Amino acid sequence: MFDIGFAELLMIGVVALVVLGPEKLPTAVRTVGLWVGRAKRTISSVQSEISEELRMDELRRTAAIQKEELDKELAEMKQPFNSAFSEESPMAQSVDQVEKPQPADSPKVSQTTDPDSKSSNA
Repeated sequence: MFDIGFAELLMIGVVALVVLGPEKLPTAVRTVGLWVGRAKRTISSVQSEISEELRMDELRRTAAIQKEELDKELAEMKQPFNSAFSEESPMAQSVDQVEKPQPADSPKVSQTTDPDSKSSNA
């Protein structure tokens, strides 16, 4: 982060000893250490939140791309069925003509060729 070597740290220590004195220097160093620790934790927390947001954004993009691909494949799979149902084939028309169901309330008429089976109405 900062390019501070041992010589620079020694110089800062000597200046702090002269300015603060030997009684207040340990307390000042402890306070500075606490503030540096807090700053590092805060920066680390912000970095982890940013990386988590980036990861979530990447997952959303990936999910959107996969959804588009699946929708495209589904449309391709539906296409033959949609075209089959949209056009009536000649075979489907002939089946409709042959198999016309009779309504449930209409009487059924039996056609027999046996002369003995005729019923007499008196």
